[in-house]
Amino acid sequence: MSLTNKILLAMIAGIFVGAGLNVFLPVLSESAVFLLNKYVVEGLFELVGQVFIASLKLLVVPLVLVSLICGSSSMGDSARMGPIAVKTLLLYLGTTAVAISMALFIAVLVSPGEAVSLDTNVMFEAKSPPPLIQVLIDIFPSNPFAAMAEGRMLQVIVFALLVGYSISHAGEAGVRIANFFRDMEEVVMRMVSVMMAFAPYGVFALLAKLFATMGIGTILDLAAYFFTVLGVLVLHGALTYGLMVKAFTGLSPVPMFQKMRRVWAFAFSTASSGATLPITLRTVEKGLGVKNSVAGFTVPLGATINMDGTAIMQGVATVFIAQAYGIDLTLSTFVTVILTATLASIGTAAVPGVGLITLALVLEQAGLPLEGIALIIGVDRLLDMVRTAVNVTGDAAVSLVVGRSEREQELETYLDPNAGRNDELSDTQSTGAKR
Repeated sequence: MSLTNKILLAMIAGIFVGAGLNVFLPVLSESAVFLLNKYVVEGLFELVGQVFIASLKLLVVPLVLVSLICGSSSMGDSARMGPIAVKTLLLYLGTTAVAISMALFIAVLVSPGEAVSLDTNVMFEAKSPPPLIQVLIDIFPSNPFAAMAEGRMLQVIVFALLVGYSISHAGEAGVRIANFFRDMEEVVMRMVSVMMAFAPYGVFALLAKLFATMGIGTILDLAAYFFTVLGVLVLHGALTYGLMVKAFTGLSPVPMFQKMRRVWAFAFSTASSGATLPITLRTVEKGLGVKNSVAGFTVPLGATINMDGTAIMQGVATVFIAQAYGIDLTLSTFVTVILTATLASIGTAAVPGVGLITLALVLEQAGLPLEGIALIIGVDRLLDMVRTAVNVTGDAAVSLVVGRSEREQELETYLDPNAGRNDELSDTQSTGAKR
């Protein structure tokens, strides 16, 4: 069985085991429930799942650093980094604007909050988003080592781009350093291969614990909201990205979707674009044929600022909360929500709890009560898993479009159904492709 199928099987098994525990635990004896909760759900599943997450996060900073340095150093002399950056940023912002516009339109048609019977007398204390000027200042690192230690990805990206550009203009010394970072990239990608061998166990543990602790009643109470968000996420992931790839590259999006299965499993189980970044980058390079000079920039940047899934949640949640509280939304409010959510995808990218913080910002701009966030927290974790899968699909689609436009994408690799399926990297192939 291929690793991709193992991960998908582990994902399905984790959901069924977790849901089974959630259903049968209440009918077991008190001592059995205590033992299962303490030693299996909160013990074994928690241990394996969190170790898996930690292993993924371990690779994020070194992978982003070396990939961006290699990519920007190889592009520095051609002066193409500027156009690549502009295309990437415009595509990410454009898809985010489309995502929240689609979410608002469908939410208004479905009206998920019209018949809501939830208690609206709930409280939620939202964290205040930082001022815009502070956001812009924080993009530039004063201490790159502190930025790497704290996982401030925008600062790591800026530092890596500066190093890569300087390497490309440093003559023979730059060539030696560039070769060092290319060798380092091979080492980090080998670490990804080693870690992926344990992925099925981590995916199983994460999903088993989640579904063991999340009751089905939580979803039923918010069924209209839950399935509206879920439907828009699936529609955006398939339609928007598929049409974008077809329109800008002339390629069928089917091979891209087929090769994203493994990435989706990682994204769904971890609910983190950052933690999934090593797998996304590897799939974009080895499966979609986008060269490292482009993928090394577009994928890390997308994992940091591409928040289409979150934008969809914000759009539906805005309409849901307004309807739950009996507040009418005007056309100017809809425009404000679209602009705020689109710009917030960059402005609050490095802030912990970004989804709820940006939603608080959107609700505040729309004049809606922040306490409404508490109404949807119960199902947000499960939806977060799905919207993460949508986000990483957007990262791959934008990388493919930019790579194709820059002639930094190999068509043969994209059309090869077996490309990127090997679990181990070939030293000769990977080195030859980069050099």
